[in-house]
Amino acid sequence: MSRLLVIGGGIAGLSAARRARSLSEEVEVTVLEREARLGGKILTEHQGGFVLDAGADGFLSRKPAGVGLCEELGITALLRGQVPRTSRSFVMRAHKLHPLPQGFSGLVPANLQALQDTPLLSKAGKLKAMEEPSVPPRRDRGDESVSQFMTRRFGSEAFEALIEPLLAGIYAGDASCLSMEATFPNLRELEQRQGSLLAGLQRQETAPLRGSAFVSFPRGVGELVDALRENLRSAHVRVVTGAEATAVRRRGGPWCVELSDGAVIDAEAVILAVPSGGAARLLDGVDSELSVALGAIPCTSTAVIHLGFRRADVANDLDGYGYVIPRREGSDLRACTWTSSKWEGRAPQGMVLVRLYSRRLGSDKDLEALARAELRDTMGIAATPELTRIFRWPDAMPQYTLDHPRRLVTIQAHCAALEGLFLAGASYRGVGIPDCIESGFQAGAAAMEHMR
Repeated sequence: MSRLLVIGGGIAGLSAARRARSLSEEVEVTVLEREARLGGKILTEHQGGFVLDAGADGFLSRKPAGVGLCEELGITALLRGQVPRTSRSFVMRAHKLHPLPQGFSGLVPANLQALQDTPLLSKAGKLKAMEEPSVPPRRDRGDESVSQFMTRRFGSEAFEALIEPLLAGIYAGDASCLSMEATFPNLRELEQRQGSLLAGLQRQETAPLRGSAFVSFPRGVGELVDALRENLRSAHVRVVTGAEATAVRRRGGPWCVELSDGAVIDAEAVILAVPSGGAARLLDGVDSELSVALGAIPCTSTAVIHLGFRRADVANDLDGYGYVIPRREGSDLRACTWTSSKWEGRAPQGMVLVRLYSRRLGSDKDLEALARAELRDTMGIAATPELTRIFRWPDAMPQYTLDHPRRLVTIQAHCAALEGLFLAGASYRGVGIPDCIESGFQAGAAAMEHMR
């Protein structure tokens, strides 16, 4: 029997295995994961009635792959939208919270009236942002950074105060280095087609699926991994945890994968659903140019800090999803989510749960102190938390820098020449959960087509 080997048991690898098995029962599908658990950056813990998502706490409902996978698994009835009564967010300035102007569509401040009313922009900044419909499109089709694009269209003040902190919540990186073509190609195309982002968005249907822009599960996003693992088990997909691949080599026609325990597994096709740096190391002995291109994709680190408090110790009414912190504030933190206000059932009765996102790693003591100082200065919370849980993700967020599109062309060409080798995951064409699922679907389908 032919074998497909998937290296990496995160959501992309599991989705690749799911799609491959759905297309053929005649191929042996094996998933290798070096950790003792599956899910990669999707991890949910439960402590004392708190639901703690270590990575993403939900995913976009507009992108079809996420909800589509839930439909395939028969778990759409479990999906929950964000709490609608608190559907607003804030921006921190000098430790004061100001409502994010209504009408944002992704990164675009689409409601001009709301911009007029916000204290986050000066009169000159408001006038510049409101001139967006008259700003001519850039006719040079070459790439530009996200900061260049957004500043050109809305002005530097609107970018720094409103757009940059929202972007940091997605990519956790420097907007002056991120490629517009790689991160938001839809906005580049909208400018070219309509001349104005605002004019183009007014002509588009933007209503979210399932009544909420983001969806999750009652017991955290980890429920998706649990359902997918059970589905693979019932479909007779072999999933092996604690199995670390150390090299991928070509032995005549088949591929062979070497494991840390000395075992070697042969396969007709291999899907590498691991971060690009890991893929670079695995392929170093196969194609050095491909390995260099993969290893050149930069990544940033982040830490997620959960703090649980008694509701009586929090004076803020928590009427919202939380707040973002612009880079110009000089903080090592980039956002604070009021998790128990954003999602139902995330904290026990009489308790609240917040989580903060750090731009840097550090000791538990340092990160807790950083988070508590922010909550004290901005929200007036001086109490000792009843719960503290910190998750670190070193080099976990790929950065789609200005050379990313060109690098992808190189990577794709080399993979095409190495028949039977496929890539999936957040390192290439999208960092969200639906993007990773879609990359896994595509890799699984391509592998099955190759093996036919």
